[in-house]
Amino acid sequence: MLRTERVPRPVPGAGRVLLRVRAAGVDRGTWHLTAGYPYAVRAALGLRRPRDPAAGLDVAGTVAALGPGVTGCAVGDPVFGTAHGSFAEYAVARADRIAPKPARLGFEEAAVLAVSGVTALQALRDAGRVRAGQRVLVTGASGGVGTYAVQLAKAFGAEVTAVCGPAKADLVRSLGADHVRDYTREDVTADDHRYDLVVDLAGANPVARLRRILTPRGTLVIAGGEDCGAWTGMGRQFRALALSPFTRQRLTMLASRQNRADLDKLASLVDAGRVLPSVGSVFPLDQVPQALALLTEGGARGKIAITV
Repeated sequence: MLRTERVPRPVPGAGRVLLRVRAAGVDRGTWHLTAGYPYAVRAALGLRRPRDPAAGLDVAGTVAALGPGVTGCAVGDPVFGTAHGSFAEYAVARADRIAPKPARLGFEEAAVLAVSGVTALQALRDAGRVRAGQRVLVTGASGGVGTYAVQLAKAFGAEVTAVCGPAKADLVRSLGADHVRDYTREDVTADDHRYDLVVDLAGANPVARLRRILTPRGTLVIAGGEDCGAWTGMGRQFRALALSPFTRQRLTMLASRQNRADLDKLASLVDAGRVLPSVGSVFPLDQVPQALALLTEGGARGKIAITV
């Protein structure tokens, strides 16, 4: 159970930066780490409870102090990126996992950019190898990663079909989706439409059903799904990788990695007006449990921000 308490201000070590947190983002990975689910995460983080109780990853704020050897930023600089324990007044970040905050964004918007934005970017560009003119399907399009995936696919020149529930269709259309499909009324894996790239971010559609809607040489990227095994949470991903060598279709998964180059890429797309965070809800720091509940219950529209 999450609770707020006072702890000493952290001190940045070599290659690290102390941030004065202005806002933090809520992402599903944070919930997985705090809940210890899937069970495999407990082997690294603690069997009965987390060894380190600090929570939060997405962050935006100002540089408060520099650790030894840090260059490229200065005290007072506004930045965004990831920092362990970002649900706090101060947090320490690796210097290579923060970047200058986009000028057109406030701290709340910048705080929800790094984790989901980098995941969407790497899913499309790296795992999906998206190209202009391709037909792209994004499931979970109204979620944190999905809202970025729709915008990035459009920025790369694709024709985008987005899958979401009816209450969030207007949001997805506003992000630039060419077509919006309501998963409560239709099964997108059972029709005659074919896609060059499917980015699967939600649900637990079997790999075989997702393959049906791929072109003969299409690509499937699995980067989500909450009902894919209590132990690893990656059952579909492993099945896709095992099958891929035996078909002309590319069946792959994504394990995203934060890095400065991709943060800078996102910031440039934001400042060019091609990608913008969609912040659906904002909570104060003492209501982090309520924010996580909104996320896990499926009530979030886009991203959730925490103000500090």
